[in-house]
Amino acid sequence: MEDLDYGYIRIKLNELIHQQGISKNKLAHRAEMQRTQLNQYCNNQVTRLDTAVLSRLCHALDCKIDDLIEYVPPEK
Repeated sequence: MEDLDYGYIRIKLNELIHQQGISKNKLAHRAEMQRTQLNQYCNNQVTRLDTAVLSRLCHALDCKIDDLIEYVPPEK
């Protein structure tokens, strides 16, 4: 079976945190997340996105889902 490059999903959480000037501790508390889980999202180390977590992050940051994640297509 051939390995195809489908692109990837990029989580833009670090950029949002910096734009809004919120600390990771405060965001973790607002979004009801463990700090380690938040760091995994910040570092794009999540293999399966949890829609409940994404909803809590959007609510805590008052943003839309497309502010938080983006699809990066493969290079041709």
